[in-house]
Parts: sequence; C-alpha cells; structure tokens
Amino acid sequence: MQRILRFNVLLLCLLFLGFVLAGCENIAGLKKIKRMEISKPAPDFELQDSAGNTWTLSSLKGKVVFVNFWATWCKPCRDEMPSIEALNKAMAGQPFQMLSIVFNDDLQMAESFARRLGATFPVLANPDSELTGAYMITGVPETFLIDAEGILRHKFIGPYDWDTWEKRNLVQELLNTPK
Repeated sequence: MQRILRFNVLLLCLLFLGFVLAGCENIAGLKKIKRMEISKPAPDFELQDSAGNTWTLSSLKGKVVFVNFWATWCKPCRDEMPSIEALNKAMAGQPFQMLSIVFNDDLQMAESFARRLGATFPVLANPDSELTGAYMITGVPETFLIDAEGILRHKFIGPYDWDTWEKRNLVQELLNTPK
C-alpha cells in the first residue's frame, strides 16, 4: 500500500512538472506567455510612453529595433545610457528604432533622467511582469536586437559600451541583411 501511495505521489509530481515545463498552456484558463528565443520572432508588445503614445513592436517591421530594459535606480543602466544615445544618433536616417523600457521604476522619473542626458529615443512604461517574463529578464540592464523581419537576433545581459565600432557594426550588419 505504501509503494502505491509513493508511486501516485511521484506520478502527480511528474505530471505537475510536465505542465510547468510546457509553459502552463491553458491550465485553468492561464494564458501562455510566448517566451523569447534567439532566431525566432521577438515577443510582440504594446507599451506607452509618457506622452501617451503607443508603441507596438510588430508595427516596426522593416526597421532594426534596439530594445533596452533599464531603471533609474540601476547605476550600470545610468552609466550605459550615454553610449546608447550615441548609437541612436549614429543610426539616424537609417531604418532603426531604439526603445527603452523602464523596469520596476517610475516612468516620469525615467523620462526626466533620459531627457537630462539628451536622449532622443522613447522611454516606455512596462506596467506588468508579462513582458519581462516573455523576454526572460533576470535583471537590468538587458538589451535585445531585433532584425527588420521581427526576428530576435541578439540578447545582451549587463551594461555595454554601445558607442564602439563593434556594436555599430553589429547593428549595421542587421541593417544590411537582405529582407
């Protein structure tokens, strides 16, 4: 009897683990979150900036998109911001869009910080954890490069100097990739 009970408990645990690993797809009405995967379509999102403008990733097809998750309370994020703006200015006039998404932070404070630095890219609010879950954010800063077809090509964890020829060439390669 004891063996049967242990077997049933083990079986239930394995079934539960299977559901978790499968992404909890429609269990008890839970919505499956599409998770990011390199070389696959980037998870779509619709977010607003401080002016109330809506930004949708899928509407930016045809452009290389740079998505940076950051926060004002994160010193490496603040330190990285001038090089992000330098890259944005270097890509001016090309089919390129930079988006910054605040992570566990106040949108108005983030917007104010970005403008004091002279940032010209949109600062977007992230009102819930669904998007950070889809992009598998483990901390900030984290940056994603998405090609003109909406395919996620690169994920960068931690701060980087984006004002280098290596990073500009990486973006340029995506801009020059035939569609």
